[in-house]
Amino acid sequence: MSKYKIAWMPGDGVGNDVMEATRGVLDQLRFDAEYVRCDIGWEFWCNEGNALPDRTVAALKGTTCGLFGAITSKPQDEAKEELIPSLKDKGLVYFSPIVKLRQMFNLHTNMRPCKSYAGNPLNYRGNKITNPSGEDVKIDQVVFRENTEGMYGGVEFFPLPESVYEALCANPKMKPWKAKGLEHVALSTRIVSKQGCTSICKQAFEFAKKTGRKRVTLIEKPNVLRETGGLMTRCFREVAKSYPDIWADEANIDAICMWMFKNPQDYSVLVAENMFGDIVSDLCAGLIGGLGFAPSANLGDTYAVFEPTHGSAPKYSGQYKVNPIAMLLTAKMMLDWLKETDMATRLEAAIARVIVEGKVRTYDMGGKASTLEMAQAIGAYATA
Repeated sequence: MSKYKIAWMPGDGVGNDVMEATRGVLDQLRFDAEYVRCDIGWEFWCNEGNALPDRTVAALKGTTCGLFGAITSKPQDEAKEELIPSLKDKGLVYFSPIVKLRQMFNLHTNMRPCKSYAGNPLNYRGNKITNPSGEDVKIDQVVFRENTEGMYGGVEFFPLPESVYEALCANPKMKPWKAKGLEHVALSTRIVSKQGCTSICKQAFEFAKKTGRKRVTLIEKPNVLRETGGLMTRCFREVAKSYPDIWADEANIDAICMWMFKNPQDYSVLVAENMFGDIVSDLCAGLIGGLGFAPSANLGDTYAVFEPTHGSAPKYSGQYKVNPIAMLLTAKMMLDWLKETDMATRLEAAIARVIVEGKVRTYDMGGKASTLEMAQAIGAYATA
């Protein structure tokens, strides 16, 4: 019997390509696992009206953790149009399966490391004033994103029901919307809780303490989003009191996009609610070469699902063209979570070595290597 049971979820598009590449490397590392293939993604929405079938949820409950490739998501109108004819006009509503997974399994913490590796031609170099040497700016950031609340909670309406409108009129600022006609009004909510805000802030500070990092930065917008942003800010400040040796500071989401571009090396641990965490983590990824280098982990108390932050890139599906490093770094995060420290260390060292040597590069790095060729080169070093 294998030591681990891994829910294997390639998903859509290039998710299949990078997962195949990753499986090869995990096999080279002699990772002792049984892989349970699970149905998830656009195909199952179109043919079954459910991108996360019940059979997949049941299978996940019998696994150690999940490894996920990529997902295709489209706006509601387009999603309904792509249903097979027998499922159209049945009132089916599309909801992102990965978001649903996060909520169903209470994967409250989304952790997204963004680290520059020497020799990557895509590394951020700044400008002649902020970085006169012209050398790569060393970036090592980790974004902690609250994963189950905020604007990704799925509490939305269109058109706006009269009953919801009346309830919202407890705030007088809501009343003018009626003049526009409620049939023309769409509503997406941003709902956060003290529990959720406190939890993600604690996760960020605990990680900083454990890894010897000296700064945790809150990303919010409390001057405009006064209630939700205000709650997050108060929770952050309260949690920070328990970590006096760590510098706790705050930045508005718009301001951090400028400061990150100007002085990214100044930041270490970043913490944010769901939407802002999603935004700033893509910005961080851009500084280290793009989404082809950006892994992530969805962490709960007893279960976790690991996924790269890139999308499904349908136009490249099956071409084995995309960079598998984000997926391989995601597998490294899984190995860390499973406390397979030696394997995780060897895998990251192999990735760093292939990047610095520059002999094998995918198209985004200016090379011609395929997804599988990149993975093979990394696997060879990981097992040398």
